[in-house]
Amino acid sequence: MNKIYKLGEGAEADSSIGRLLLDAGKIKEKDIEPIMNYARKKGLRFGEAAVKLRLVSKEDVEQIIAVQFEYPYLRKREGGFGKELIAAYKPFSEKVENLRILRSQLMLRWVSTGRKSIAITSASHKEGRSFIVANLAIVFSQLGERTLIIDADLLNARQHDIFKVNNNIGLSSLLVGRSSIDEVVRRVDAFKDLSVLPAGAPPPNPQELLSRDEFPQLLASLGREFDVILLDTSAGNTRGGSTTVAKAAGCVIFVARKNKTNVEDASDYVERIRNSRVEVIGSVLNNY
Repeated sequence: MNKIYKLGEGAEADSSIGRLLLDAGKIKEKDIEPIMNYARKKGLRFGEAAVKLRLVSKEDVEQIIAVQFEYPYLRKREGGFGKELIAAYKPFSEKVENLRILRSQLMLRWVSTGRKSIAITSASHKEGRSFIVANLAIVFSQLGERTLIIDADLLNARQHDIFKVNNNIGLSSLLVGRSSIDEVVRRVDAFKDLSVLPAGAPPPNPQELLSRDEFPQLLASLGREFDVILLDTSAGNTRGGSTTVAKAAGCVIFVARKNKTNVEDASDYVERIRNSRVEVIGSVLNNY
């Protein structure tokens, strides 16, 4: 049986799961005694026994455990978000566990020092920048950190599609003074403490726009409202200003994709980032 049912210890944890299953309408009063008898007989937890007896599904128990430990996530198709949000829909998978490990390292080595902004970048298209940003933001927010995604890929924005937020106005209009922060930052209510600042209308001059003094000033201002700010950048081989975004953030996580990323391109791009005096604090090999 999946180890997720081992999160609680002892009768108190089991009875809590039983009460939550009952309150959620997943089991009935008459089911409790057979489940407990079966659990004692087989040496199982309450949730394990309920699944074995086919009174609830494994997904039901996972949802209840998430509620018990204040670890919110979404059921399949709930919220209408894309299936790539594995941190929301498959929070107990190995891939999401790896994201939590990355989150822990960032909390220890970066966020705990008072620094908040992290740019996620890659050498070329379709290597997983937006995927990593979106899911890493969810696991940060699940920890209770006030988390903001900024879609700074002004030419090929994706975060508004992933989280289903309005992209009529966003970062581009904010940087030219046509919108306010309150107008463009969207709270994603389905997730705890998560907001998105979409890219907005694609400008003809993304590099020049992101090079304005307003951009680092914006990050400083948002840093007073949020604990973690993750920036989705353009690919390094485009004119989208990824290095400029990285410099404003102060650090970069570099994403490579298995069987996709060209090693020479990746090496050249990382060297270019470092020559811009930006700290590369880690790398992620994406296999999704």
